[in-house]
Amino acid sequence: MTAVAMKTKISLILLLSAVLLSCTSNTVYSEFQSVSSQGWNRDSVCAFTFHISDTTPVYQMRLYVRHRETYPYQNIWLFVTDSSLQTMPNDTLLFYLANDRGEWLGQGKNGIVEMPMLYQENRQFADTGDYTVLVQQAMRDTFLQGVENIGFELLQYGKE
Repeated sequence: MTAVAMKTKISLILLLSAVLLSCTSNTVYSEFQSVSSQGWNRDSVCAFTFHISDTTPVYQMRLYVRHRETYPYQNIWLFVTDSSLQTMPNDTLLFYLANDRGEWLGQGKNGIVEMPMLYQENRQFADTGDYTVLVQQAMRDTFLQGVENIGFELLQYGKE
């Protein structure tokens, strides 16, 4: 490797490290809930309740879908209800799990694939207290096969 190539590689590593360190975040809440082995019933709701004690920080919310490699679709539709939103608390989200060639997105291990999705970014809460996010499958299947877990994560930015 030439000296110029080595300097470029070191510069890129240092730049990447600086970017990663400047974006500190802290997990405030993280939970995964199992879905029935019989399939995720359309009427079944995953409820994630978390407490906000400080309204000054900026938060990020992420959703996760863990599914088996035998999941029959490329995507999943979800109904998400956020109790912290006064207007438009209900969202319908399209969550892509595979690309156009049928290759799973996300990280896989032992036949299970975990796919994260940014739900809300740069969120601030108006009041302290408990908040709940509800997640429900919105597919045409009454019992959706292949989903193992649904997860929710709340991160606080700028906290050391």
